[in-house]
Amino acid sequence: MSITELAIKRPSLIIVIFGVLLLGGVVAFKGLGVELMPDFNQPVITVRTMYPGAAPEEVANTVTRPVEDALSSLEHVDFISSRSLANASIIIVNFKYGANLDLAMQDAQRQIDNIRKDLPDGMQPPVMTKVSPNDLPIMSVTALSNLPAPQFYQMMHDELLPRFQQLKGVAEITLLGGEQREVQVQVDQAKLMHYRLPLPRVTEAILRAGKEVPAGNVRTERDKITVKLAGKIHTVQELENVVVAMPAPGTVVRVKDVATVVDGIADISSVNRYNGEEGIGLLVKKQGDANAVEVSSALREEFIRIEQEQKASGMRFVLADDSSDITIEAVNGVLFDLGLAVLLVSFIMLIFLHSLRNSLIVLVAIPASLVSAFLAMGLFGYTLNLMTLLAMSLIIGILVDDSIVILENIQRYLDKGHDKVTAAIEGRAEIGFSALSITLVDVVVFLPIIFVQVFVADLLKQFSVVVVVSTLMSLFVSFTLTPWLASRMGKKSELKPTNLYGRMLIRFERGVEDLSDWYEGALRWVLRHKLVFMGIILALFAATGIMMTQGIMGKELIATGDQGKFMLALEFDKSTALKENNLRALAVENYLLSEPVVSSVFSNVGGPSTGIGSMGVGAENKTELTVSLLPKDERGGIRTDAFMQDVRQALQDSFPGIDFTMSAIGLIPRTAPVEITLSGADQDLLMRTANAMKDTLIGIPGANNVRMSIEAGSPELQVELDRDRMANLGLDVAVVGATLRNALAGNDDAKLFEKGTEYPIRIRLDDLDRRHEQDVDKIRFIRPDGSSVRLDQFASVVRQEPHAMVERMDRQNAVTITADALGRGSGTVADEMVAYVKEHPLPAGIHMAWGSDIKRQNDSFGALGGALLISFILVYLIMVALYDSFLYPFVVLFSIPVAIIGAFLALNLSMSTLSLFTLLGMIMLLGLVSKNAILIVDRASQLKAQGKHFSEAVVEAGRTRLRPIMMTTFAMVFGMLPIALATGTASEWKNGLGWALIGGLTSSMILTVFLVPVVYYAVDAVKERWTKRTAK
Repeated sequence: MSITELAIKRPSLIIVIFGVLLLGGVVAFKGLGVELMPDFNQPVITVRTMYPGAAPEEVANTVTRPVEDALSSLEHVDFISSRSLANASIIIVNFKYGANLDLAMQDAQRQIDNIRKDLPDGMQPPVMTKVSPNDLPIMSVTALSNLPAPQFYQMMHDELLPRFQQLKGVAEITLLGGEQREVQVQVDQAKLMHYRLPLPRVTEAILRAGKEVPAGNVRTERDKITVKLAGKIHTVQELENVVVAMPAPGTVVRVKDVATVVDGIADISSVNRYNGEEGIGLLVKKQGDANAVEVSSALREEFIRIEQEQKASGMRFVLADDSSDITIEAVNGVLFDLGLAVLLVSFIMLIFLHSLRNSLIVLVAIPASLVSAFLAMGLFGYTLNLMTLLAMSLIIGILVDDSIVILENIQRYLDKGHDKVTAAIEGRAEIGFSALSITLVDVVVFLPIIFVQVFVADLLKQFSVVVVVSTLMSLFVSFTLTPWLASRMGKKSELKPTNLYGRMLIRFERGVEDLSDWYEGALRWVLRHKLVFMGIILALFAATGIMMTQGIMGKELIATGDQGKFMLALEFDKSTALKENNLRALAVENYLLSEPVVSSVFSNVGGPSTGIGSMGVGAENKTELTVSLLPKDERGGIRTDAFMQDVRQALQDSFPGIDFTMSAIGLIPRTAPVEITLSGADQDLLMRTANAMKDTLIGIPGANNVRMSIEAGSPELQVELDRDRMANLGLDVAVVGATLRNALAGNDDAKLFEKGTEYPIRIRLDDLDRRHEQDVDKIRFIRPDGSSVRLDQFASVVRQEPHAMVERMDRQNAVTITADALGRGSGTVADEMVAYVKEHPLPAGIHMAWGSDIKRQNDSFGALGGALLISFILVYLIMVALYDSFLYPFVVLFSIPVAIIGAFLALNLSMSTLSLFTLLGMIMLLGLVSKNAILIVDRASQLKAQGKHFSEAVVEAGRTRLRPIMMTTFAMVFGMLPIALATGTASEWKNGLGWALIGGLTSSMILTVFLVPVVYYAVDAVKERWTKRTAK
């Protein structure tokens, strides 16, 4: 008893099976999280080491190189790059895809621990992290209040920040701007010299005075009492009266005798504004496994609660950016596409199957198959994201394929007069083999993608799993539910012109019959003129090749899309102070806000950079502006990239002296997409080559914001010591270094405690003693005999402008050139650069490597190209196994190349780019277009088995299978139209994929119905001649 007979004769079993699946699917669906994209962590770890006070060259020699040498012995390392900055070392270890990062991090930590003793003193412990999209904030918020600025900051830092951080899923919150209370001890150098006191003595005295020391305990007969020395400093007066020294009996030198104590504001390190209004910025990052939508929702609720509690102070939170908004928009957009696809497929079913009853029988396959996908997603821990929902939208047409083919054949038996049960069993049995072939071919093309190890492996894996599970379930539905429903509800189709719908169907059927007649005649003509037809096919391929050389279609890994947001970075001269930066940045903000299409500007002046893998350290001469535009329908069709180009030129004209950097904010976080790293032993040759390459890249259309990693750093004063003179004066390097740091940067280890809150106490020289470069020469030091000397008596202070960074790649000198691609695909820009390097080879000893998007694009395209080849082979092997023939599967494979003609034509006409998703569409086409050929070949083989000559069998097979071919193709094409025509969030990703599939399916349908019979006819003709020849 076949599975179909079992379903028809014991329907209760099928009802129970699908009931359990439905229940499991609903439960799984309710437990699925919602996020924009699946996690796609790169196999990269970064090792960051802070070395305060060290110049880039010193960091490179004493920290970076030893750590690089230690990490180079790790397994599965692809390459190691490093950047040594002032005060910091960043080492980036890139592993091969598929490496276990957790194990790699453990091994890396062991290697670093082994060399820890060889690293310099004063260096902070290395911090190791994975590079992840979670490095980026999911929310940017500005908090505003009527409270005094220091009070507001203290409340935010001590009360509100812990409330936010305890919310589920919140990993880290960075504060921008605000004014922090700080008690400043401004030491007068002249008074210090009067008392013959070194500056560190003042610091030590305050630190000792502020200590709270546990002194033990006192035991009584009844209890034990702890004794504690309460040494905390609670008031400014207490601080002023701290004893610094007693130079003579009865003589006391207090802090107030040598310094002025000011209850003031700490040096401002960053400023935050939203649309010109200053406040405190919050950059919120989520935990790796947290759901961004849930974290955002929890924070929004907490903001509302706090606003209610602090209504008297006018506190409010303004959301400048929230990634969950884009997530919800994108998910809703795909759900809309999904619903529209179902409606369009329903319409096609209604037209072709003549009745609402038959349409419903087929449409049952959609929910019955999708519930299994939800169940699989729940079991694998997947979420509702763009990839899983996009997979569901795309396969709506595929899910009904098998049911269409089987129901159409059952209907043919019903129209011949068979009873419903017989028609259901016989109809399914006759075409079941074809349905099995179609489904297995659809499935095997996705199997290689599941195992691809590339940058976007997780994206592709979730997409493929949903497609495979749903498609296999649709086969099960077509073998069970569809024939069972047909055996209960099916009836002979009788079209009567009694109403408008009936007349339309009759007219439609006449059209299909006329088309079938025309097709039969055309096919017979093609079979008589095979060479002419093959010439037409070859001409079409040639035309496609010519079209591809015209540069209409760009190339990039993943389209950035038009999200209406971009990042504008401002960089001033290296010596620019934060105050000057703030004033000029405000002028730029006001200019942007005057533009009619600009909705908001979120300012981060001097604060930490928010890019992936950034050090999280700001710079006084840099500002980041996050600019949001009005929604698409409110800005008169102005594209974000076009506005960026126009406003950048206007800003350069209006604000000379500022280096503007722009990058569009897309769905996937990214660094500059075009990245070239040159490496070599000869530093001078390396820099000359890099400068020439930079100039070339600037001249390539679409390359924007071309920069080199190694550039002049901030001006610095280098103190060059005369060690002999120092020894004669009784001074050592440690004392001199500590005094200089104390004098200029200050020491803030001491704290003032007031009403349960601690405030930093900063001890340093008075502002008047550290205002000019010459003041450094005048800093005085106390000798062991009590006399004082100036710095310039044993050292010279030299002004220098060293390189801001020392870069290395695989332990060789390196320099990186980066560029954004504006208005053009990054891959297209890179192709022109590759052509330049071919014409102008690099000097001997200089090596070039692509990074960022281009490296990932090359890796991904190569891996998907390999997956495409494996899929092609698997399709052939599956058909060999099904047909028990090595020859006829080749006939089916001829249907695949002609799909490329329509796919590339559609991509060029729609101005889409060749991206990861269009390649994914090409792989999908392998399975989808084979369906048409399988239907024809399978039917022709059946007719030959019944005794018909192959010349007649192939014509009749083409005619009888034309209707199901048209039905399934139209179902898939109409099901994909919403994706191809989508205009909302993330539509740029879906559009190219949709057009590639629509174009490929259409050209395959038109050409396959002629090409496959021609090849089948030719194969059988050769076989017949060979048989006759061998018989002789």
